[in-house]
Amino acid sequence: MAIHYRVELNPLTKPASYRLRFIPQGTAGYDEVAARVALKNPGSSAEQIKNHLRSAMAEIQAMLLEGLQVTLEDAMTFQPSLSGRLASPDAPLPPIDKLLKISISATRPYVKKIQAEATLARETWTEKIPAIQAAADTVTGLNNVLNPDGVLRLTGSNLAFDWQDPDCSCVLVGTESGSTTQTQFAKVSDTEILLVPHIPAQAHPWNNEYTVSVTAQYTEHGSIRTGIYSGRLRTPLTVPGLSLPSPPETGILTGSAATAYVGINAGTLTADERLRIQVEHDLENDMLIFRLLDMQDGGREGMIVPRTGNGEFILTGFAGSAVSTLELTINDYAALKTLVVNDYDGRLVDVLDVKMG
Repeated sequence: MAIHYRVELNPLTKPASYRLRFIPQGTAGYDEVAARVALKNPGSSAEQIKNHLRSAMAEIQAMLLEGLQVTLEDAMTFQPSLSGRLASPDAPLPPIDKLLKISISATRPYVKKIQAEATLARETWTEKIPAIQAAADTVTGLNNVLNPDGVLRLTGSNLAFDWQDPDCSCVLVGTESGSTTQTQFAKVSDTEILLVPHIPAQAHPWNNEYTVSVTAQYTEHGSIRTGIYSGRLRTPLTVPGLSLPSPPETGILTGSAATAYVGINAGTLTADERLRIQVEHDLENDMLIFRLLDMQDGGREGMIVPRTGNGEFILTGFAGSAVSTLELTINDYAALKTLVVNDYDGRLVDVLDVKMG
């Protein structure tokens, strides 16, 4: 057996590069794990082992409730984590469902053993399906920006479809909630789709993350085939009231979560401005790096600020920006790091419309 992967275009980089995507060969749960263990331990039945596994998970949960960190040295570490921002040391805590998280991570020996014994197997595309290789907003010229006031360009191969056919579609889906079939197209061809996006609403303002798919039928009686873009699209976020004495907190840099991983609490600026905020994973030092950017790839950049956990910090603007500083709070560093690494290939960017009033 091997770990399967596929080589795909990475639309987040200029010039273009390619990334490796893990292709699961199935899903295993309690039944499958118990059956494997039973083969090596004939004195116990698979049902007994499954009960032991469930009991172990329940005991770990009980230990976490007792305030313990549970470390299985050759496997995983389980620990509670807290995220929240208080106005004063004595302020009441947020609701526990927004405050308390559980962090689970593989231990270093566990990872090292898999790395030492793993073999990799490359997969290739085996059937004709819509392949969306890049998505960009034509107004800003930026990749993976879903601009409600712009035109979204999808490029790739096998993209042509009849949008008036009820079996075919181009769909935007919010990662938290909401789905909208697109109906306003400027162009549909085999290699390019231009559309005016109709964007579904999601539960919270910081849920600005979307996926896009194309469903096509290449012959009259052929199979219906769907291709989903591997990247995530993000809509611009409005940051209002920064010139007010107590600005409202604006959630940013989050996926489908019910609470924002990062919040903007205050700032100093001389005029409204559209800019970007970037968080990158520094692989060598295993930390997150924040900075402000202008609206052009390769353009002006603010000073970097490294972070290794929850808490408040300040980002400074770039040369010529109306924004001098933004004051931010990381509410859930572990979840943010997981999002950046797993879903954004180590680099996540939000477009911000920063407002004085």
